[in-house]
Amino acid sequence: MEEKVILFYSVQGALKAEKILKKEGIPYKLIPVPRHLSSDCGIALKFEAEEEERIKELLEGKVPLRGIFKL
Repeated sequence: MEEKVILFYSVQGALKAEKILKKEGIPYKLIPVPRHLSSDCGIALKFEAEEEERIKELLEGKVPLRGIFKL
């Protein structure tokens, strides 16, 4: 099971994405931003890689993403 993580420009963006994914029933977990991806403090959203396309479609135009990375 491959996992990926989304980094956001703000905590507000992460929380907005969480609300959207929760409404759609997509499994996820909010985690601290992994240090190997960014030295910034903040929240990232971890999810199963197989959900990537669906998540990108749901968040497109609603939440600006800093990037999606493999864990």
